[in-house]
Amino acid sequence: MQVTLHQDKCVASGQCVLAAQDVFDQRDKDGLAVLLDDRPPAELHDDVRHAAAVCPALAIALADS
Repeated sequence: MQVTLHQDKCVASGQCVLAAQDVFDQRDKDGLAVLLDDRPPAELHDDVRHAAAVCPALAIALADS
């Protein structure tokens, strides 16, 4: 799985961090999401899919690798 985070769309809701904290974090300065792992291991794929689904700004794109 390839994960892309479009920070320009991010609204800093933090839903991605709650869903997949090993893959996403938030910047202290403004709360925008930060991608920690653009190719997470298979055991995190369900969490990452959930993060993408709950993102209110649709800022997370997923592609099969």
